[in-house]
Amino acid sequence: MTNERKDIKLIYALFPVLFLIVALAVTVGFLKLPPHIPLILAAAVAAIVASLNKHPWAEILDGMVHGINLAMGAILILIIVGTLIGTWISGGIVPTMIYYGLKVLSPGIFLVATLIICSIVSLGTGSSWSTAGTVGVALIGVGHGLGIPVPMVAGAIISGAYFGDKMSPLSDTTNLAPAVAGTDLFSHIRHMVYTTVPGYILSLVLYGIIGMKYAGGALENQGVVTILTTIKSHFFIHPVLLLPPILVIVMVVKKIPPLPALLSGTIMGGFFALLAQSRSLKDVIQAAQAGHVSETGVQMVDDLLTRGGLENMMTTVALIICALSFGGIMERTGMLEVLARSFLKRVKRTGSLVVATIFSCIGMNAIAADQYIAIVIPGRMYKKAFDDRKLHPKNLSRCLEDSGTLSSPLIPWNSCGAFMGATLGVNPLLYLPYAFLNLTNPVVSIFYGYTGITMEKVADPPHPSADPPHPSYKVDKEESE
Repeated sequence: MTNERKDIKLIYALFPVLFLIVALAVTVGFLKLPPHIPLILAAAVAAIVASLNKHPWAEILDGMVHGINLAMGAILILIIVGTLIGTWISGGIVPTMIYYGLKVLSPGIFLVATLIICSIVSLGTGSSWSTAGTVGVALIGVGHGLGIPVPMVAGAIISGAYFGDKMSPLSDTTNLAPAVAGTDLFSHIRHMVYTTVPGYILSLVLYGIIGMKYAGGALENQGVVTILTTIKSHFFIHPVLLLPPILVIVMVVKKIPPLPALLSGTIMGGFFALLAQSRSLKDVIQAAQAGHVSETGVQMVDDLLTRGGLENMMTTVALIICALSFGGIMERTGMLEVLARSFLKRVKRTGSLVVATIFSCIGMNAIAADQYIAIVIPGRMYKKAFDDRKLHPKNLSRCLEDSGTLSSPLIPWNSCGAFMGATLGVNPLLYLPYAFLNLTNPVVSIFYGYTGITMEKVADPPHPSADPPHPSYKVDKEESE
C-alpha cells in the first residue's frame, strides 16, 4: 500500500483543517457546546477528501483505528483515574490531603508550593498524568479552600507536572524526542535545561506575585475554617490516610507501569473507605463507578468533593476517540505530512526553522490530538533541514519537547488536554493563561533560534544510523516507554 500511496495537494489537505477550525469556533465558541460533533464531522470531511484523492476506504478506516489505538493505554489510565478519585474521596484520602494542606499552606505561597510539589513528583515519576491524578487532585481542593481561583491552581499544577514530563529520563516523551531527532537521552535533557530553567524561574516569580494578592484575606480564612470543620465532622482524618498516594508515587518511581500502580491506589482507596470511613461495599463500588457524592450540607465542600467515577470519564474518552479518528485519517493518508512540508518552503534561516518546527508541533497537537504524533511527524519532517544547517540533533529534540510536549495539555480535545480537564475539573482554555511554564518555553526556544544562543552545531551531519524512523513508522506508546 505504501508504494501506491498518492500525494494529496496542499489545498485539499488544508480543507479538513479549515473546516475543523470553523466548526469548533461555531460549536464551542458561539454555541458553548462540547467539541465532539465538530470533530466527528471533520473526520468525515477528511475521509471524503481522502476518498476523492483515490485513497481506499480500508486505508481510511485503518487510519482511524490506528489513531484510536494510540490512545488506548491513555484511555485505560483515564478510566482508572476516575475510579481512583472516587474511592480516594470516599475513603477520606483526598479530604485528608486537603485538610492537612489547608493547615500547612498559606494563600501567599500556595501557587509557588504547588509548582514545586508537582515538579518534584513528576520528575520522580516521569508522568504528568500520575502527578495530576494524585497530588494534583488534592491541590485543587486546597487552592479552592484558600480562596484561590481554580484555573490558577490548575495552571500551576500543569506547569509542575509537565516540567517532569519534559525533563525526567523516566518520561516517554523525553525518550521519544531524542530517538526521533537522532541524539541520545542525556544530551537531550542537558540541552533542554537552557530553555526550561528561564521559563521555570519566570513561572516561580509570576506565581509568587499572584500569590501576594491572596495573602491574608479574612474571607479566605473564614472559608478555610468552614472547610476544615466540615471535613473533620464528616470524615475520619489521620496521617495514615496519606499512605495510598505515597505508595502510588513510590510504585511509579520504581517503574511499575502506571495502570497497575493507579489500580492499586483505587483498591487501597476502597479498603480505607470500608475500614476508616465505615462505608458499605455498595458505597465503595458506587464511588468507583459513578463518583463520590458529597452531602455535607455545606455547598463549597460538596462542590469540592462530589467528583470522580468511571462514568464521569466517559465524555472525555469519547472526546479522545473523536479527535484521534480525525487525526488518524489525516496522518495515514499523508495530509499531515503535506501540511508539515509546506512550512519548510518558507524556512530561510535557523530562526524560521525553529519557528516552523514549534508551530508544526503545536498544530499537530491540535489537528492530530496526540502528543506522540506531534513529536514524531515534525521530527522526521524537519530532521534533514536541521542536518543541512549542521545543527546538532539535540536542537531539534529540544524544539519537539518545548512545543510538542508542553502544548498538548493546553488543547481541550488533545488526549492530554482532555485528561487534565477531566482530572482537575477545569477546562484547559481556562487554565491556559496560568500555565506559565508551558507558555514561556516555546518563546524562549524561538528566541534562541533567532539569536543563535545555545544552538549548537556539528562539524559533520549525524551518522545515517541516527536517522529517525521511516515515514511508515507507527507511533506506539509501548515503543516510546
